[in-house]
Amino acid sequence: MTNEDPLALLPEMFLLVGALLSLLAGSFLPRQRQWVARLLAVAALLGSAAAAVVALAGPARTVYTSTYAVDDATGGVRLIVGAATLLVIALGTRELSGTPRESESYCLLLLSALGTIVLAAADDLLVLAVAFLLASIPLYGLIGLSRTSAAAEAVVKTYLLGALTNILLLLGVALLAALAATTTYAGLATGLATAPAAPVAVGVVAVLAGLLFKAGGVPAHFWVPDAAQGATATAAAFATTVPKIGALVALYRLVDALPRGGPAGLDWPVLIAVLAALSMTLGNLAAFGQDDPRRLLGWSTVSQVGYLLMPVAVAGRTDEALPALLVYLAAYAVTNLGAFAVTATLPERRTLSSYRGLARRQPVLAGALLVCLLSLVGTPPTAVFAGKVAAFTAAWDGGLAWLVVVAAVNTVVSLFYYLRWITPTFRTDARSDGSPERAGDAGPHDEPGTGGRASALTAAVLVIVLGLSAGPLVGLLSPGFAR
Repeated sequence: MTNEDPLALLPEMFLLVGALLSLLAGSFLPRQRQWVARLLAVAALLGSAAAAVVALAGPARTVYTSTYAVDDATGGVRLIVGAATLLVIALGTRELSGTPRESESYCLLLLSALGTIVLAAADDLLVLAVAFLLASIPLYGLIGLSRTSAAAEAVVKTYLLGALTNILLLLGVALLAALAATTTYAGLATGLATAPAAPVAVGVVAVLAGLLFKAGGVPAHFWVPDAAQGATATAAAFATTVPKIGALVALYRLVDALPRGGPAGLDWPVLIAVLAALSMTLGNLAAFGQDDPRRLLGWSTVSQVGYLLMPVAVAGRTDEALPALLVYLAAYAVTNLGAFAVTATLPERRTLSSYRGLARRQPVLAGALLVCLLSLVGTPPTAVFAGKVAAFTAAWDGGLAWLVVVAAVNTVVSLFYYLRWITPTFRTDARSDGSPERAGDAGPHDEPGTGGRASALTAAVLVIVLGLSAGPLVGLLSPGFAR
């Protein structure tokens, strides 16, 4: 049975149609009316989210010959990706409005969001490979859309690393399919159970390399800080947030599907745990020397992937793993986008010292930035704190106590480089006439855009709301994910 059910893919259809309509509208409308394309993109995202909520009420199942999962995990990803992309569009309103590539930007955002959702819902290796391309190719266009030298460098690095990891992923898919005699995840556990361990290990590691590129984790992380610094604020916010949502859930599904016994029953949790420890440690250490706020957020992204990999490492070992992953993903998405919204609102402030006195001049933005940065550290009662607690609990229950210790140490270490941004923001050193200590600190050209300011404030509020409600949310989700 093929289990064909087009309505099961209604949220994805909204995104596809919205991307096409945004592109067509931009092709026929004058530049001053490109806002129509933005409205179409927003409408598509809202329609997709509404369809995703309706789909959550239905039973978990796979469709199209068991290649695409329609379950609570897919529903969660649909909602997180939709909300995150809406925030990206809002924070980029000032940056994109009236530009020659405005409608193309919305089209690329929707297509990459679509690929991210398909990546997370893939229950088949071939669908996974196609989704990887769908999520990656529009992302290359977004990063290089500004056509600056920094963007060109960023997109070249992203493309070359993406092409390499894509080749590895396809190699791994081909090898695992040949060994298991099937491409569906349901058949991997039985098909690979009696296969030789060495080729299975090669195939799995190759697929993991591709997914780690999308997630921005070690060892395929090199593109992240360059994209965060060189791309536009819109593209940087999207690239460091949305793709990892699908990639990490895809990693979870793959690890959960791998055999746990027989010749091929290798210790995959240890490999994922080591990659998690390396990602969080390297990301934190590299962030210490950064002076550009966006590049600092890029390395912060690498470190956050390490924490997000903790539930993946214990996939199938504890019922808390997947709820913890989804809650952490939602928390990280809104927090990271809130921080990027502040940088998008103040594009001329490209050093940490240039934020000196921001609390006096722009108290709302400074407050939103403070909430988001403290959340990235994991300070209660913020969203990432709740996500880390859930992830640490899942890892501990799954038998990876040493990884919890490493993550706790890294959490304390990360506070120091976030303070390098927070401290100048709330310093009020001034001369006798009340002017800032240095002319460059005054930000005389600050003209905060409405979209960026609203996005930053909205994200900050959501950070607190998610932080206060994450505990009951994890408890609500856990029975639904019981194995």
